[in-house]
Amino acid sequence: MQRKTFLAALIGAATFAHLPAVAQSAADFPNKPVSLFTAFAPGSGPDATLRLVAEKLGKLWNQRVMVENRPGGGGFIAMDTVKRAAPDGYSLLQLDSDHLAAVPHLYKQRGVDAVKHFEPVASIFRTTFLVAVGSESKWKNMGDLIAAAKAEPGKVTYGSWGVGSPGHLGAELLEELTGIRMQHVPYREVSQLFPAVATGDVAWSLGTLPSSSGAYKAGKLRYIAVASTKRLPQMPDVPTAAEAGAPAGFDVNAFVVLTAPKGLPTAIRAKINADMAKVIADPEIKARFDTFAFEPIIWSVEEIQRGVDAKSKVYDVLVKKANISLE
Repeated sequence: MQRKTFLAALIGAATFAHLPAVAQSAADFPNKPVSLFTAFAPGSGPDATLRLVAEKLGKLWNQRVMVENRPGGGGFIAMDTVKRAAPDGYSLLQLDSDHLAAVPHLYKQRGVDAVKHFEPVASIFRTTFLVAVGSESKWKNMGDLIAAAKAEPGKVTYGSWGVGSPGHLGAELLEELTGIRMQHVPYREVSQLFPAVATGDVAWSLGTLPSSSGAYKAGKLRYIAVASTKRLPQMPDVPTAAEAGAPAGFDVNAFVVLTAPKGLPTAIRAKINADMAKVIADPEIKARFDTFAFEPIIWSVEEIQRGVDAKSKVYDVLVKKANISLE
């Protein structure tokens, strides 16, 4: 009996000794520089916004916050780099919803393994895609596009920035909702895509405002719809997909978040989430995001996970339908 009492006392002492250490680590976090790794290339919209976020976090934390780019490889280069880091909050990784929700279905051999090493920490922004056609296209709305595809199954072409990209899977969603069939033309880079749409080499494509605005401002593209349930404040005259004649479920967007290697203490994750919410609410951040047509989002960890899970279910259907397998 005395031995049991002694063991219970030891366990209790160990537990209470541990709790202040965890609390103290969260209270002190960060007490050294923090690295924000990103799967996006320097100069891209997600990179530019992350650098502003890093600046604001640095001031809030009174620590240096560095951005480290690890683009390429479908996000695997960045994920492989950060998954080996200690789960202490000092190495965080910027990923988008497609890295988290589509990669496990696209890369059946290694996708799930790559993503399972990470857990969401804080949200950053959401971006909506627009439907772009060449300025000389005879299509005025989504109804015209869908009618043309129904009239000639498999003949209407659309471009994207790669197999399994949001531009590809978004078009697969349109096919699924309408029963039409089109021809996918993947390009290696976004920079190749919109000139092809402008010249009519492909009939249409999805694109974000930052990626396609150069060709649009040059008068080479028209937007016939926003693939969303609401109009973009930056393009108020462009109708939603449903207003333009597409099914109401044609909603193509991506959200970008910070993740951490699994095992991050709950208290530190909660602190990072709360501090990111302060930063994202900053008027300067919102103004900068507006220039990219990025919508700042302040989500709890649970809300991020629900968003990933919802997209994963959709991508599972679309990837199986299109029989896509990338390795």
